[in-house]
Amino acid sequence: MEVGHQPVMPSEVLVTLAPQPGSLQIDATIGGGGHTERILEAASPDGRVLGLDADEAAVERVGRRLARFGDRLVLRRSNFRELAEVAPAAGFGAVDGMLFDLGLSSFQLADTDRGFGFRAGGPLDMRFDTGRGEPAAELLATLSADDLASLFRRYGEEPAAWRIAKAIVAARAGAPVRTAEDLATLVEGVLPRNPRKPSRTHPATRVFQALRIAVNGELEALEAGLAAAVDLLRPGGRLVVLSYHSLEDRIVKQFLNAERRGCTCPPEIPVCVCGKAPRIRLVTRPSLTPTKAEIDANPRARSARLRAAERLAA
Repeated sequence: MEVGHQPVMPSEVLVTLAPQPGSLQIDATIGGGGHTERILEAASPDGRVLGLDADEAAVERVGRRLARFGDRLVLRRSNFRELAEVAPAAGFGAVDGMLFDLGLSSFQLADTDRGFGFRAGGPLDMRFDTGRGEPAAELLATLSADDLASLFRRYGEEPAAWRIAKAIVAARAGAPVRTAEDLATLVEGVLPRNPRKPSRTHPATRVFQALRIAVNGELEALEAGLAAAVDLLRPGGRLVVLSYHSLEDRIVKQFLNAERRGCTCPPEIPVCVCGKAPRIRLVTRPSLTPTKAEIDANPRARSARLRAAERLAA
């Protein structure tokens, strides 16, 4: 494994995904390739994996590192919102397993060109695919205080959203907020750390999360990707999702519960008339979280939550 990259909950992912020799698997977010590698090894000698990532650097890096697997690994630069089209075109129209690891990779957090994190710094871009959409700095330069506050509340669940938004609008009147360092310093000025209450979380964490989600349309992409995943799974196939904050996990939980229930008729109707049958059964109930030993070894895993389901017969 490359220095600095540790896949989250690798054992739990393999147990719940349960890849078998000869199976077809999709890793919808290859990141550093840690999970991809383990899936390929578990599916040896002839199982195949389709790996997707919107980040071109991730696709190139994983392609080099896992070249030893040859044509058993198929890579595509694509966001999982396009899963319904990309997977069949790559020969993965019906699969046995699907993994979504929704966290940022260590490589992205260390990227000094896109400003994903305040520790590495750099220009406030935050796009996974730099050829699409507006960079985060553009949003900070053009959105009104009301719109910025709404964005921080919706995607970051930030209690001080309005104060931070006003500070950004006031600051940009003198100079644009263009770098991760600029934004982190500004937010810390609004929400100074309390020395008597030390915290591992930087005051700007929720704001950075909100901007990244908005720039990449992450929640909408997740809804589209999950729907496509269930359509692509064969009966008995497994869907495994690792989420890292409540907004993602809420979408995953609600989606799985809806697919598990099937029927969408109002409660007051005594007999189902919609005809929608359950399509999955839950494999994890409740969700799984990292062990203390893993969190001690990899603190970034502390917020992870794993949910898994199995496709029922069509």
